[in-house]
Amino acid sequence: MVVGSRRRTRLVLGGRLTVLSFGAVVMMLPFVYMLATSFKPNALVLEIPPQFFPHHPTTTNYTDAWTSNQFGHYFFNSLWVAVVTTVAAVLLSAMMAYALARFRFPGRTVAFGLILIGLMVPGMMMLIPQFLLAKKLLLLNSLWGLVVFYTGGNLALNTFLLRSFFQDLPHELDEAMVVDGGGPWTRFWRLVLPLSRPALAVVAIFTFLASWDEFTWALTIINDPSKYTLPIGIALFQGQHSTSWGLVFAASAIAIGPVIAIFAVFQRQFVSGIATGAVKA
Repeated sequence: MVVGSRRRTRLVLGGRLTVLSFGAVVMMLPFVYMLATSFKPNALVLEIPPQFFPHHPTTTNYTDAWTSNQFGHYFFNSLWVAVVTTVAAVLLSAMMAYALARFRFPGRTVAFGLILIGLMVPGMMMLIPQFLLAKKLLLLNSLWGLVVFYTGGNLALNTFLLRSFFQDLPHELDEAMVVDGGGPWTRFWRLVLPLSRPALAVVAIFTFLASWDEFTWALTIINDPSKYTLPIGIALFQGQHSTSWGLVFAASAIAIGPVIAIFAVFQRQFVSGIATGAVKA
Protein backbone atom coordinates (compact mmCIF):
# COMPACT_ATOMS: atom_id res chain seq x y z
CA MET A 1 0.00 0.00 0.00
CA VAL A 2 2.81 2.38 0.88
CA VAL A 3 4.64 1.63 -2.38
CA GLY A 4 1.44 2.17 -4.37
CA SER A 5 0.76 5.43 -2.57
CA ARG A 6 4.28 6.68 -3.31
CA ARG A 7 3.98 5.70 -6.94
CA ARG A 8 0.63 7.49 -7.23
CA THR A 9 2.14 10.58 -5.61
CA ARG A 10 5.04 10.55 -8.04
CA LEU A 11 2.70 10.17 -11.01
CA VAL A 12 0.57 13.10 -9.84
CA LEU A 13 3.68 15.22 -9.25
CA GLY A 14 5.10 14.25 -12.65
CA GLY A 15 1.80 15.12 -14.34
CA ARG A 16 1.72 18.52 -12.67
CA LEU A 17 5.29 19.26 -13.65
CA THR A 18 4.56 18.23 -17.23
CA VAL A 19 1.54 20.49 -17.48
CA LEU A 20 3.38 23.41 -15.85
CA SER A 21 6.40 22.90 -18.12
CA PHE A 22 4.18 22.84 -21.20
CA GLY A 23 2.44 26.02 -20.05
CA ALA A 24 5.79 27.72 -19.40
CA VAL A 25 7.02 26.82 -22.89
CA VAL A 26 3.83 28.13 -24.50
CA MET A 27 4.15 31.40 -22.58
CA MET A 28 7.83 31.80 -23.42
CA LEU A 29 7.56 31.09 -27.16
CA PRO A 30 6.28 34.58 -28.14
CA PHE A 31 9.00 36.20 -26.04
CA VAL A 32 11.71 33.98 -27.57
CA TYR A 33 10.40 34.67 -31.07
CA MET A 34 10.41 38.42 -30.37
CA LEU A 35 14.03 38.31 -29.21
CA ALA A 36 15.07 36.16 -32.17
CA THR A 37 13.36 38.45 -34.66
CA SER A 38 14.94 41.53 -33.10
CA PHE A 39 18.38 40.15 -34.08
CA LYS A 40 17.41 39.39 -37.70
CA PRO A 41 18.00 41.63 -40.70
CA ASN A 42 14.75 43.20 -41.84
CA ALA A 43 14.72 41.09 -45.03
CA LEU A 44 14.58 37.87 -42.97
CA VAL A 45 12.00 38.95 -40.38
CA LEU A 46 9.02 37.26 -42.07
CA GLU A 47 10.84 34.21 -43.44
CA ILE A 48 8.94 30.91 -43.53
CA PRO A 49 9.48 28.68 -41.69
CA PRO A 50 10.45 31.06 -38.86
CA GLN A 51 13.85 30.59 -37.25
CA PHE A 52 14.16 31.02 -33.50
CA PHE A 53 17.97 31.21 -33.79
CA PRO A 54 19.07 33.47 -36.66
CA HIS A 55 22.10 32.30 -38.62
CA HIS A 56 23.57 35.79 -38.90
CA PRO A 57 22.40 37.81 -35.86
CA THR A 58 22.81 41.57 -35.93
CA THR A 59 22.33 44.35 -33.40
CA THR A 60 21.46 46.89 -36.10
CA ASN A 61 17.79 46.85 -35.13
CA TYR A 62 18.64 47.86 -31.56
CA THR A 63 20.92 50.66 -32.71
CA ASP A 64 18.38 51.95 -35.20
CA ALA A 65 15.51 51.65 -32.73
CA TRP A 66 17.32 53.62 -30.02
CA THR A 67 18.45 56.39 -32.37
CA SER A 68 15.28 56.65 -34.47
CA ASN A 69 12.27 58.85 -33.75
CA GLN A 70 13.75 60.14 -30.45
CA PHE A 71 13.21 56.69 -28.97
CA GLY A 72 15.77 57.24 -26.24
CA HIS A 73 13.97 60.42 -25.19
CA TYR A 74 10.65 58.56 -25.05
CA PHE A 75 12.29 55.86 -22.94
CA PHE A 76 13.36 58.35 -20.29
CA ASN A 77 9.97 60.05 -20.42
CA SER A 78 8.31 56.74 -19.58
CA LEU A 79 10.90 55.97 -16.93
CA TRP A 80 10.31 59.32 -15.20
CA VAL A 81 6.53 58.94 -15.34
CA ALA A 82 6.63 55.35 -14.07
CA VAL A 83 9.02 56.07 -11.19
CA VAL A 84 7.17 59.18 -9.99
CA THR A 85 3.81 57.43 -10.32
CA THR A 86 5.05 54.40 -8.40
CA VAL A 87 6.40 56.47 -5.51
CA ALA A 88 3.28 58.64 -5.28
CA ALA A 89 0.77 55.80 -5.67
CA VAL A 90 2.48 53.49 -3.17
CA LEU A 91 2.84 56.24 -0.57
CA LEU A 92 -0.73 57.54 -0.89
CA SER A 93 -2.31 54.08 -1.01
CA ALA A 94 -0.25 52.99 2.02
CA MET A 95 -1.61 55.96 3.98
CA MET A 96 -5.18 55.18 2.93
CA ALA A 97 -4.80 51.49 3.69
CA TYR A 98 -3.26 52.27 7.08
CA ALA A 99 -6.20 54.47 8.04
CA LEU A 100 -8.76 51.91 6.86
CA ALA A 101 -7.02 48.98 8.54
CA ARG A 102 -5.85 50.39 11.89
CA PHE A 103 -8.36 53.12 12.79
CA ARG A 104 -12.06 53.19 13.53
CA PHE A 105 -13.90 56.29 12.29
CA PRO A 106 -17.36 57.15 10.91
CA GLY A 107 -17.69 56.33 7.22
CA ARG A 108 -14.81 53.87 7.15
CA THR A 109 -16.94 51.11 5.63
CA VAL A 110 -18.46 53.49 3.11
CA ALA A 111 -15.03 54.73 2.07
CA PHE A 112 -13.77 51.20 1.56
CA GLY A 113 -16.92 50.36 -0.42
CA LEU A 114 -16.28 53.31 -2.73
CA ILE A 115 -12.75 52.01 -3.29
CA LEU A 116 -14.16 48.61 -4.25
CA ILE A 117 -16.56 50.30 -6.66
CA GLY A 118 -13.57 52.01 -8.24
CA LEU A 119 -12.10 48.57 -8.97
CA MET A 120 -15.27 47.55 -10.81
CA VAL A 121 -15.40 50.49 -13.24
CA PRO A 122 -13.61 49.78 -16.56
CA GLY A 123 -10.86 52.24 -17.31
CA MET A 124 -12.20 53.04 -20.79
CA MET A 125 -15.42 54.36 -19.25
CA MET A 126 -13.38 56.96 -17.37
CA LEU A 127 -11.53 58.23 -20.43
CA ILE A 128 -13.86 61.14 -21.32
CA PRO A 129 -14.45 62.30 -17.70
CA GLN A 130 -10.71 62.16 -17.07
CA PHE A 131 -10.02 64.16 -20.23
CA LEU A 132 -12.48 66.87 -19.19
CA LEU A 133 -10.96 66.96 -15.70
CA ALA A 134 -7.44 67.15 -17.10
CA LYS A 135 -8.52 70.04 -19.32
CA LYS A 136 -9.92 71.91 -16.30
CA LEU A 137 -6.71 71.28 -14.34
CA LEU A 138 -4.50 72.36 -17.28
CA LEU A 139 -2.85 68.93 -17.38
CA LEU A 140 -3.31 68.20 -21.08
CA ASN A 141 -0.16 67.61 -23.10
CA SER A 142 1.85 67.25 -19.90
CA LEU A 143 3.78 64.42 -18.30
CA TRP A 144 2.32 65.51 -14.97
CA GLY A 145 -1.08 64.81 -16.46
CA LEU A 146 0.03 61.21 -16.90
CA VAL A 147 1.45 61.01 -13.38
CA VAL A 148 -1.66 62.43 -11.70
CA PHE A 149 -4.12 60.13 -13.44
CA TYR A 150 -1.89 57.06 -13.35
CA THR A 151 -1.53 57.60 -9.61
CA GLY A 152 -5.27 57.98 -9.15
CA GLY A 153 -5.96 54.94 -11.28
CA ASN A 154 -3.73 52.72 -9.15
CA LEU A 155 -4.91 53.89 -5.72
CA ALA A 156 -7.96 51.60 -5.51
CA LEU A 157 -6.15 48.31 -6.19
CA ASN A 158 -3.11 49.25 -4.09
CA THR A 159 -5.26 50.30 -1.14
CA PHE A 160 -7.28 47.10 -1.36
CA LEU A 161 -4.13 44.94 -1.31
CA LEU A 162 -2.31 46.89 1.41
CA ARG A 163 -5.34 47.09 3.70
CA SER A 164 -5.55 43.30 3.73
CA PHE A 165 -1.89 43.07 4.69
CA PHE A 166 -2.00 45.82 7.32
CA GLN A 167 -4.94 44.15 9.06
CA ASP A 168 -2.83 41.05 9.73
CA LEU A 169 -0.08 42.96 11.52
CA PRO A 170 -0.23 42.31 15.30
CA HIS A 171 -2.06 45.09 17.12
CA GLU A 172 0.17 44.46 20.14
CA LEU A 173 2.99 46.18 18.29
CA ASP A 174 0.88 49.33 17.93
CA GLU A 175 0.02 49.21 21.61
CA ALA A 176 3.69 48.85 22.54
CA MET A 177 4.62 51.90 20.48
CA VAL A 178 1.73 53.87 21.98
CA VAL A 179 3.09 53.10 25.44
CA ASP A 180 6.49 54.39 24.27
CA GLY A 181 4.84 57.61 23.09
CA GLY A 182 4.60 56.84 19.38
CA GLY A 183 1.86 58.69 17.54
CA PRO A 184 0.03 57.59 14.37
CA TRP A 185 2.72 58.96 12.05
CA THR A 186 5.51 57.34 14.03
CA ARG A 187 3.74 53.99 13.98
CA PHE A 188 3.12 54.32 10.26
CA TRP A 189 6.70 55.19 9.29
CA ARG A 190 8.65 53.14 11.83
CA LEU A 191 6.40 50.12 12.34
CA VAL A 192 3.90 49.48 9.55
CA LEU A 193 6.02 50.35 6.52
CA PRO A 194 9.14 48.38 7.57
CA LEU A 195 7.03 45.31 8.36
CA SER A 196 5.13 45.63 5.07
CA ARG A 197 8.02 45.57 2.62
CA PRO A 198 6.74 42.43 0.80
CA ALA A 199 3.30 43.98 0.28
CA LEU A 200 4.81 47.31 -0.75
CA ALA A 201 6.99 45.50 -3.29
CA VAL A 202 3.93 43.81 -4.76
CA VAL A 203 1.98 47.05 -5.25
CA ALA A 204 5.12 48.86 -6.45
CA ILE A 205 5.62 46.28 -9.21
CA PHE A 206 1.96 46.39 -10.21
CA THR A 207 1.99 50.20 -10.31
CA PHE A 208 5.23 50.40 -12.27
CA LEU A 209 3.98 47.93 -14.88
CA ALA A 210 0.62 49.68 -15.21
CA SER A 211 2.20 53.12 -15.78
CA TRP A 212 5.10 51.82 -17.90
CA ASP A 213 2.90 50.00 -20.41
CA GLU A 214 -0.09 52.37 -20.53
CA PHE A 215 -0.90 53.57 -24.03
CA THR A 216 -4.49 54.83 -24.36
CA TRP A 217 -4.41 57.72 -21.87
CA ALA A 218 -0.97 58.86 -23.03
CA LEU A 219 -2.14 58.87 -26.65
CA THR A 220 -5.27 60.80 -25.65
CA ILE A 221 -3.70 63.76 -23.85
CA ILE A 222 -0.17 64.00 -25.31
CA ASN A 223 0.21 65.87 -28.60
CA ASP A 224 3.75 67.22 -28.24
CA PRO A 225 6.20 64.68 -29.76
CA SER A 226 8.83 65.66 -27.17
CA LYS A 227 6.52 64.33 -24.42
CA TYR A 228 5.64 61.00 -25.99
CA THR A 229 6.09 57.92 -23.83
CA LEU A 230 7.61 54.59 -24.81
CA PRO A 231 4.42 52.80 -25.97
CA ILE A 232 3.69 55.69 -28.35
CA GLY A 233 7.30 55.63 -29.51
CA ILE A 234 7.04 51.93 -30.36
CA ALA A 235 3.80 52.56 -32.25
CA LEU A 236 5.62 55.10 -34.43
CA PHE A 237 7.65 52.28 -35.98
CA GLN A 238 4.43 50.89 -37.48
CA GLY A 239 3.74 52.73 -40.71
CA GLN A 240 0.48 53.02 -42.61
CA HIS A 241 1.49 50.64 -45.40
CA SER A 242 4.40 48.69 -43.92
CA THR A 243 5.87 47.87 -40.56
CA SER A 244 9.54 47.51 -39.65
CA TRP A 245 9.05 44.45 -37.49
CA GLY A 246 12.72 44.16 -36.68
CA LEU A 247 12.66 47.67 -35.19
CA VAL A 248 9.35 47.03 -33.43
CA PHE A 249 10.63 43.86 -31.77
CA ALA A 250 13.96 45.46 -30.87
CA ALA A 251 12.15 48.43 -29.33
CA SER A 252 9.85 46.04 -27.45
CA ALA A 253 12.84 44.13 -26.13
CA ILE A 254 14.36 47.40 -24.89
CA ALA A 255 11.05 48.28 -23.23
CA ILE A 256 11.04 44.96 -21.38
CA GLY A 257 14.46 45.68 -19.84
CA PRO A 258 13.27 47.88 -16.93
CA VAL A 259 10.42 45.45 -16.20
CA ILE A 260 12.85 42.54 -15.87
CA ALA A 261 15.11 44.70 -13.71
CA ILE A 262 12.22 45.57 -11.38
CA PHE A 263 11.29 41.93 -10.98
CA ALA A 264 14.92 40.97 -10.39
CA VAL A 265 15.36 43.59 -7.67
CA PHE A 266 12.07 42.93 -5.89
CA GLN A 267 11.76 39.20 -6.61
CA ARG A 268 12.29 38.06 -3.03
CA GLN A 269 9.89 40.63 -1.58
CA PHE A 270 7.35 39.90 -4.33
CA VAL A 271 7.31 36.17 -3.63
CA SER A 272 7.25 36.81 0.11
CA GLY A 273 4.35 39.22 -0.28
CA ILE A 274 2.29 36.65 -2.16
CA ALA A 275 3.21 33.85 0.23
CA THR A 276 2.22 35.84 3.32
CA GLY A 277 -1.13 36.85 1.86
CA ALA A 278 -0.45 40.34 0.53
CA VAL A 279 -2.72 39.73 -2.43
CA LYS A 280 -5.42 37.72 -0.73
CA ALA A 281 -9.03 38.77 -1.03
